[in-house]
Amino acid sequence: MSNVGLLYVGAVLLVNGLMLLGLVPPRSAAGINLFVGALQCVTPVVLIVQAGHDREAILAASGLFLFGFTYLYVGIANLAGLEPQGIGWFSLFVSGAAVIYAGLSFWHTADPVFGVIWLAWALLWFLFFLVLGLGRERLTRFTGWAVVLLSQPTCTVPAFFSLTGGYRSNATIAMIAAALAVLLVAVAALLGFRGVEARSEARSETRSETGAVVDGAST
Repeated sequence: MSNVGLLYVGAVLLVNGLMLLGLVPPRSAAGINLFVGALQCVTPVVLIVQAGHDREAILAASGLFLFGFTYLYVGIANLAGLEPQGIGWFSLFVSGAAVIYAGLSFWHTADPVFGVIWLAWALLWFLFFLVLGLGRERLTRFTGWAVVLLSQPTCTVPAFFSLTGGYRSNATIAMIAAALAVLLVAVAALLGFRGVEARSEARSETRSETGAVVDGAST
């Protein structure tokens, strides 16, 4: 059941990344955030109830709430026009928790591929903290591209592999996954910061032209 939720997390992350890039209006993105957020809260409740006293199953389900609460928070905030700082600081909590879940995947459940995936999520939610919590607007486009590029490899792809029985996790695959994640983050940085630099240069040129016009008018 958790893999079904993971499949749709890939969709909502894609939409939220496009929202950060200015391609999807916040109110338009609210619906999918509410749908997936509700799914990611109902699913772990069902899994925990079914788990009984199975601590391993409860631990596995507990991490789903981190993302369910995030998407519900984003959906409500987008519809209500709330300030984003609360989402940002909650994202810092999610990022820290994701690092712990990554460690558990590496050393407790012997699933190094998902350890890498958890670290990728930790990075994304830390970027959300910087952009939304601390107002680092310069990182917005980089964050948007990172979310778009990592959404499918960290969510949709492993979900499909798990649902079809093709998911495998070992050190070699984890190293490949880590290299791919680093490459995608590098591409996101190239795309994101290049856009920022282009806009900065455009603003500088505009200021220079305006200054030249003013100087010319004054003479």
